[in-house]
Amino acid sequence: MARQGRSPLSRVVAFRRNISTTPLTIGIRREDPSRIWERRCPITPQGVEQLVRSDRVKVLIQDCDRRIFPIDDFLKAGACIHPTLTPAHIVLGIKETPLSELVISPLIAPDTNSEHSVPRTHLMFSHTIKGQEYNMNLLSRFLGNSEEGKLLPRLIDYELLTGDDGKRTVGFGWFAGVAGALESLSAMAHSHLELGIASPFLYTPRPHTHPSVPSLRASLRAIGEAINQNGTPKSLGPFVVCVTGTGQVSQGALSILSELPVINIRVEDLPSVVNNPGMSNCPQIYIVHVLPQDYLSRVDRNGYDRDDYYQHPEQYISNFHTRVAPYLTLFLNGIGWTPAHPRLMTNEQLVVALTKAKEIGKARFSCIGDISCDVEGGLEFMPRASTLSDPFFSTRPDMLPAHLPSVQIMSVDILPASLPLDASEHFSSVLMPYLKTLIGWYRRENLEGEQYSEAVNRATVTQGGKLKGKHAWLHDPLQKWASTVALNGSPSTPTRRSAVSEQQPQLRKKNVLMLGSGMVAGPAVDQICKRSDIELIVASNCADEANRVTRQHSNSNSIIVDMNDACKISSLISNADLVISLLPVSFHPSVAELCIKHRKHLVTASYISPAMQALHERAQAADVLLLNEIGLDPGIDHCSAISLLTKLKAQNKRIVSFTSFCGGLPAPESADVPLGYKFSWSPRGVLSAALNSARFKLNGKVWEIPGEDVLKIHFPNVPVSNVLKLEGIANRDSLAYASAYRLGRMDDLRTVLRGTLRYPGFSDLMHSFKSLGLLDTISSINLESWNSLACASLEKRLGLPVKNNLPSIISAASEVIPSSRIDPLLEALDWLSLTPHSSSASPLPPLPNKPTAPIDLFTTILAHKLKYGPKERDMVVLSHEIVAQTLSASSATLHGNEEIHTSSLIVYGNDSASAMARCVGLPVAFAALGVLDGNVSVRGVHGPDNEILYTSVLKGLESVGLDMKESFKAGLGIEEPLMAGLSNHNETMYEM
Repeated sequence: MARQGRSPLSRVVAFRRNISTTPLTIGIRREDPSRIWERRCPITPQGVEQLVRSDRVKVLIQDCDRRIFPIDDFLKAGACIHPTLTPAHIVLGIKETPLSELVISPLIAPDTNSEHSVPRTHLMFSHTIKGQEYNMNLLSRFLGNSEEGKLLPRLIDYELLTGDDGKRTVGFGWFAGVAGALESLSAMAHSHLELGIASPFLYTPRPHTHPSVPSLRASLRAIGEAINQNGTPKSLGPFVVCVTGTGQVSQGALSILSELPVINIRVEDLPSVVNNPGMSNCPQIYIVHVLPQDYLSRVDRNGYDRDDYYQHPEQYISNFHTRVAPYLTLFLNGIGWTPAHPRLMTNEQLVVALTKAKEIGKARFSCIGDISCDVEGGLEFMPRASTLSDPFFSTRPDMLPAHLPSVQIMSVDILPASLPLDASEHFSSVLMPYLKTLIGWYRRENLEGEQYSEAVNRATVTQGGKLKGKHAWLHDPLQKWASTVALNGSPSTPTRRSAVSEQQPQLRKKNVLMLGSGMVAGPAVDQICKRSDIELIVASNCADEANRVTRQHSNSNSIIVDMNDACKISSLISNADLVISLLPVSFHPSVAELCIKHRKHLVTASYISPAMQALHERAQAADVLLLNEIGLDPGIDHCSAISLLTKLKAQNKRIVSFTSFCGGLPAPESADVPLGYKFSWSPRGVLSAALNSARFKLNGKVWEIPGEDVLKIHFPNVPVSNVLKLEGIANRDSLAYASAYRLGRMDDLRTVLRGTLRYPGFSDLMHSFKSLGLLDTISSINLESWNSLACASLEKRLGLPVKNNLPSIISAASEVIPSSRIDPLLEALDWLSLTPHSSSASPLPPLPNKPTAPIDLFTTILAHKLKYGPKERDMVVLSHEIVAQTLSASSATLHGNEEIHTSSLIVYGNDSASAMARCVGLPVAFAALGVLDGNVSVRGVHGPDNEILYTSVLKGLESVGLDMKESFKAGLGIEEPLMAGLSNHNETMYEM
């Protein structure tokens, strides 16, 4: 049957439907007016003509007189001017859209008779995908949890458009390389002119002064011809230009430099080229393209392996500062950086590089073009981005010695904008296939599996009001930004309304579990709870303590739990994002086991025990960090020591001696008690420390002191203060820190010693208590009264009955304690109510109802009798002394006198917290927050040896007034008085 023609009425209805259909519309934005140099355009007029004629789409464009293409060219191509682009389904720009211009409402579906709505699509370099805080407001506009969230726009970031090989396909990297090389050559010539030297590169064209790249190439070739004829200035020596990176940036830089008379050399050629007198006044430029294998090596001194590096970047260090930097006339940096990877150069390494460069020749490593423009990133000393209006500046980090020169840096962050014509033509051509794919999606074409479709999916940051795929991690920086907004009352970027309530009403809070609520918990709780994006649970077996530290904070709660209830602890850990353990050290391994099981990070202030260290590989396999030793000692002492040592090594110093003493003490006005000591943290921990053996090196001799003698072989005078008289006790195995702190070969070190500070008399009296049996951890006794504790402990110690009267106790004590120390011992025991007929002004604690170890009984009475009163203050003293000598930059020989560098901290308790609580709790808090925010990439069992971690902890401590004070002097240090203190002991008994 033949198909009948449509009636006139049906044709009229169809016509009406067609004219009411919404056309698929693409909008081309005007770039932010505040970006005066941004003249690029994502689509050229030729591209617009293709879209209008071939793809049958409507193109709208915002008027802009700054754009590289005149508006008339777009109108001739078929575009229409529109002030807001509100009818556009797909909106294209180069940089991020200003919040005031961002349109997020849905539209009617295009090219159909349907009335249903569809979301828009925005394409831009959004500068959100690395969690940049300044653009979290922008990102939050694309997110929402309500039903309407499904119609929020899709955000596609050009930076994420890649091929199947993972390489970027849409971008301006090549043009950044070209423009960056030219801007840097021009800046370098200006720097040399300030030295009184004119070079051919004074005629280098700045990119924006020429209409196109071919024109720039011609100008650079003319400079090359001048160099061919006349050479480069002899006073500057060979011109060596270094390019780093393997991507489009480096290829662009190398391409434009090829217009000069260049000779390509290798890194290993640098010394011979630069130090060869015959190379001065050269008729060519030396180019060294430096690759990762040229400067990266493992910390264990093995070579570079690409796969291993990307799996374990924390295991690698950069040697760029010694192998490459000192030889360069101009450095063009084309590699990006993330916090997980080693910096190309740190501030400390800059000192080393400039010191060596100064010896090599004039103006070496004085000019840098940081094309990558990662502020304080791969080049830590690069403090800010520059502009095309003011493209270079001089900088010098605070720690740069006065005799070293500043460094000139070109760090323009929109280099391709200075080549707007070439950059826009390239960008438009490579973007077009992806744009056609989006057009197909809006027209419901089946694009499943199509090459560009898959790439667009990979480049999608948000869709349907949610972060997509691998970008889910951006919830964390969003939450951090949202908490800042809530705290400060306004977004970091001005907006018309709060994106927190409007677009992201339910950002999930991070859950922190703190196990223990003892003496140091308060400051840690207070610091963590300043973050409104965190919920803190304090789990404790002491309701009063837990309530005390949490009641002031709306985002903290307490829960009472038996710490031996593994099932309950496991359940709490499973619901946490991070666990802090302030429990006694014996609990830590079992807590760590549960953290590994549930894949949760753990932070503790305690030393790494053998049981904890044994969990290292399992923690690594579970992608878990078990962070230890981040209190005071250990903790602040590690962070501050490593920081100072790193600075000294960067200044080419060799470490000769390292001593470190730390102690928590009563303030002098509160110290008139037995031991000169009161307890601001676990008394059990203080007593247990007196049982540890010690090993150290002092003045060239290695000492090994068993635990039973560590109090006896102490240092009567430790002059770390001009005011306080202090003594010291050697602390565990100091020699282990020679490798941990990378001090150098043990044979080359005169002294390596870590110790604990106390007031004079502490060691002798505590040794007497120990000799009396009061620190016995093995035996158990049934105590009838507190004033029988000394007698009962002495009986266990001697294995003989001792009557509980003063003459019998004196007689028995004389068997194990020198007679000169009996009277001070009896006086202290009487003050502590531990001798017959002694009395106490206040009730003593209840006696245990079961056999108990003497050390635990003694702990109980000390905690009661030597606790701080309401108005009494404690004090923390920490002091490092490092003796160093300067190494010659060209050899390993020493020259100059010894230098004594000190780093010290003295803190007093205040009304809100004890000094010890602050100095233990706050580093724990700052470290925990750093781990929680994803800033620490290492996994397994670690102390605070990660640079990002210890730097952030020290900065956090500085923000609360707990910063270390560093000083320098010449002359004698504390080694001599320490040696004098040991002179009364038989060295041969303890020397190794």
